[in-house]
Amino acid sequence: MKPVAQFLAAITLAASTWTGAYADVRKEGPCDTTLSPYFFVKNSSTGVDQLPLKSTSAEVNIAGVIADVRISQIYKNEGSVPLEAIYIFPASTRAAVYGMKMIIGERIITAKIRKKDDARREYELAKDQGRSASLLEQQRPNVFQMNVANIMPGDLITVELSYTELLTPTDKTYEFVYPTVVGPRYSNTPSSSGTISEKWVDNPYLHQGEALISSFAITVNMAAGLPIQKLFCTSHKVQVNYKDASHAVVTLDKSEEHGGSRDYVLKYRLAGDRVESGLLLYQGEKENFFLLMMEPPKRIALEQIPGREYIFIVDVSGSMYGFPLDISKELLRNLIGNLRSSDRFNVLLFSGGSTLMSEQSLPATQENIKRAVDVIDKQHGDGGTELLPALKRALVLPRQEGYSRTIIMVTDGYVSVEEESFDLIRKNLGKANMFAFGIGSSVNRHLIEGMAHAGMGVPFVITKPDEASAQAEAFRKMIQSPVLTGIKAEFNGFDVHDVEPAGIPDLFAERPVVLFGKWRGKPQGTITIRGLAGDRPYEESIDVSSIQPAKANAALPYLWARHRITLLSDYNMLRQDDGRIKEVTNLGLAYNLLTAYTSFVAVDSEIRNKGDKAATIKQPLPLPDGVSDYAVGGIARSIAAAPMVQGRGFALPEEKKEDSEFVTEPAKAKKKDEQPASIKIFSISSGLEKKAVLNVIKKHVSELNICNQGKGLSGKIVLKLILTAGGAVKEVIVLSREIGGVKNEQRIAGIIGHWQFPVSGKNVEETVTVSLQFLP
Repeated sequence: MKPVAQFLAAITLAASTWTGAYADVRKEGPCDTTLSPYFFVKNSSTGVDQLPLKSTSAEVNIAGVIADVRISQIYKNEGSVPLEAIYIFPASTRAAVYGMKMIIGERIITAKIRKKDDARREYELAKDQGRSASLLEQQRPNVFQMNVANIMPGDLITVELSYTELLTPTDKTYEFVYPTVVGPRYSNTPSSSGTISEKWVDNPYLHQGEALISSFAITVNMAAGLPIQKLFCTSHKVQVNYKDASHAVVTLDKSEEHGGSRDYVLKYRLAGDRVESGLLLYQGEKENFFLLMMEPPKRIALEQIPGREYIFIVDVSGSMYGFPLDISKELLRNLIGNLRSSDRFNVLLFSGGSTLMSEQSLPATQENIKRAVDVIDKQHGDGGTELLPALKRALVLPRQEGYSRTIIMVTDGYVSVEEESFDLIRKNLGKANMFAFGIGSSVNRHLIEGMAHAGMGVPFVITKPDEASAQAEAFRKMIQSPVLTGIKAEFNGFDVHDVEPAGIPDLFAERPVVLFGKWRGKPQGTITIRGLAGDRPYEESIDVSSIQPAKANAALPYLWARHRITLLSDYNMLRQDDGRIKEVTNLGLAYNLLTAYTSFVAVDSEIRNKGDKAATIKQPLPLPDGVSDYAVGGIARSIAAAPMVQGRGFALPEEKKEDSEFVTEPAKAKKKDEQPASIKIFSISSGLEKKAVLNVIKKHVSELNICNQGKGLSGKIVLKLILTAGGAVKEVIVLSREIGGVKNEQRIAGIIGHWQFPVSGKNVEETVTVSLQFLP
């Protein structure tokens, strides 16, 4: 082990109240950091193109209730060094990704579906051999990772991927969503123990409001099947060209060329507020598939609804700072303020910890509602995002006899514990309905939709401030009048199997009943849906023999397989099962679909890189619109606060040596092979007493020495510490460094983040600037 020979600290104290950004001080032990996003710092070294993704475009074809999407990503190497580009991007949670191509010049390489590990090995081998290759992996059901290897200087490589999804209307409005950017995910997993599937979280981001250079485009070709009553985009400026009453082409306005930092949301309603319901059939070579979409009944009377209890769980973490939290406050004021007097409610706020309004739900009186609104209005957004403990706390709250419990989660979903959240909710099915509100321009829809589905509820997403009132009103209408309960499907004379879902949940909105499945023999017989609409029986049937199978329904096998894969994967999150993993893998291979266990890989036959080592570049992502720098976290964020010096570190500010220079005695070494450290105080302008600060540093020097053993640290780092009025370290900002590597700074900042300083007695936050030097 190579010890730190000497440790030099120069400290400047200033008693100024903190007005900077919040830092997520890591909770891990010394010498380790968490998997965390960090801010992109442009390297001034020549030869490396750090932004190889030049454009993303999507062509969407909507036919009836099925959308087919082709995404084109263009990578260009404008540097002089071969590249491997890594790009993290989202897709719809309902997307069935069924194809990928790589285009190099005039050569088109069609990707093959492989088991995930096999695809990774094939890609790495091709990369080492100097072949251009692309690899598409699923990190989450709505988060994909694209790797493109050996992009040679001057190369233009296009990667195309194709997916299909089903569009299901809510309250007679159809919605197509194209997610554009993956928001930063909070993770408390240490880097040393993170699995391969978790490391995508550790990704660079641009600062708040800073747009990527890469362009964004999307075109939607719509054949609705019925006359279109209304067609509008709530997220971007678009141009709509109607070919006829049921056909339209929607293109992005030129002003939105760099609008890839917020989800694209297109909505439409059909003439007469009709829903495209009915039966679709597809007859394949080996298997036949059907899709039933049946219009729901009308709403029931308000007086038929039993007593209800609502528990609002609100995310007040750092990523919610600004627009998301402001909208959350408006949403909660709207929802809570309009509860019936017979309702009961509670509010639980969470970030790194959680705060409960009351130990049991309260009647929705004006006094209690005002109290809840006051609690919410005081929140500003800071801390980590510990969602699981908040959910657990809500689920064990005392219940009121005779009341139906509903939990409403309000968050942007920037966490990496989706599976654990679904697990918790499913284990508590029957105890509460779950509704989830995702707030932000690019929320984690996998979490939002998955939580709602796991709890047999419905997801809502608010991407813009002016949507909050409408969404709150839609939610109130939904929960006040459930549409259909006790739903059963009967197949008479129609030979079906592998029908999904096996059980149909209650309908809380005017959403159609949807069934997937396979059929044998001839398309004949009837399908009947029965249930209860309030206190009245409901029944609807469809004659199968009146429908002819069509080749245009070729997406049905993908949609069925994707639904089945989702179901198996969700259950596998509850308990790992080799049989289910094998079944998901086999489904992916059989239906040519991207899954958690299958990936697409495309390899060029030509060896193009004949010896130069490729530089690996993680494509930086923009922060979603309306998301502040708080979402990334202080330590990681602050590391990127100064310019690079020749690609190896940060420029150091000049240190001014004051007349009152003070030098301490060397601290005693803690271990035999560890050198003592000396500490130098250059000046203290005001604030904390210098000797008290000095004692804290001397007390903890050995922690830094121990952490450095085997790490090979040398050089200088300047840190600014923000202390609470109680002396705890609230934020660690790396002002400058020349010791190399973001993770080194995170280790150092993580250790200092645990220190406790003396209290100034002024009941204000204090600022301490520390200059550390590690000498080999």
